Amino acid sequence: MPEHHFLNLGAGVQSTALYLLSIDGDEPEVPRFDAAIFADTQEEPDEVYRHLEWLEKQGGPPIVRTTAGRLGDALDQGSDASGNTHKDGGHYISIPAFTVHPQTGQKGIIQRQCTADFKVKPIERLIRERCGGQFGRPLPKEVIVHQYMGLSFDEPKRVIRVKERFLAKPSNWKVHFPLWEMQWDRGDCKAYLRDRMPYEVPRSACVFCPFKSDEEWRRLRDDDPKGWERAVHIDKVCRTGTGLDAHRYLHKACVPLDEVDLRPADEKSGQMNMFRHLRGFQDECEGYCGN
Repeated sequence: MPEHHFLNLGAGVQSTALYLLSIDGDEPEVPRFDAAIFADTQEEPDEVYRHLEWLEKQGGPPIVRTTAGRLGDALDQGSDASGNTHKDGGHYISIPAFTVHPQTGQKGIIQRQCTADFKVKPIERLIRERCGGQFGRPLPKEVIVHQYMGLSFDEPKRVIRVKERFLAKPSNWKVHFPLWEMQWDRGDCKAYLRDRMPYEVPRSACVFCPFKSDEEWRRLRDDDPKGWERAVHIDKVCRTGTGLDAHRYLHKACVPLDEVDLRPADEKSGQMNMFRHLRGFQDECEGYCGN
């Protein structure tokens, strides 16, 4: 009975740790993967693509890149990943943009579709192709697929959500969480990577992902002018489409991104905070797109 082992490679801290653990072969919970699949939104920071190139040189399982297209282009066009637009002229906004109602001032956030359309579906489509499946049909019963996720011990809600999604799949399509089974949290992954890598693993997320702290927005603005320009453009695109009553923004302050005061809070108040360097982790988002 043919069995296949695939890693969802988000190219962030946790999935990078899993990939390198697979090479090392020291943990029984982490197999040698047949392939590691990276779903490319074509909107990652340059440092993420450089990181992928480094991983590809480590002699590990082949890294296969797949894509549903450039996410920002779909936002520009007001379409979904397949190029479809609302028949009523409405504008698809698939990223979790922040919203504010023009009359009530009530703030909210749009339910995201980008992870499903530009990450989950391209990976599963590639797995089906590699395992002899046909479009729109289940895999042959004799084929067993093992899909591995880089979700760690400090992410129980995400583990539960993925498990629930896989309940709808045939029994020969299985999901595994090696870091969870090893009781490794993000800190354990970082400690392992410090001894295993020559640089710090960048956070994998689109340059215009709304789930950024002010520190991350500042770093994008100061260190990646091209990425910042792209984010400012997409922020404006969020407010040009139709189909929603509320105004949409990339930043939680609900003002245009290039007008946001991104200074640290202590600089705004004039009071220096000796613990500012500790804020990075608590302000870090859950990394929905990258594992």
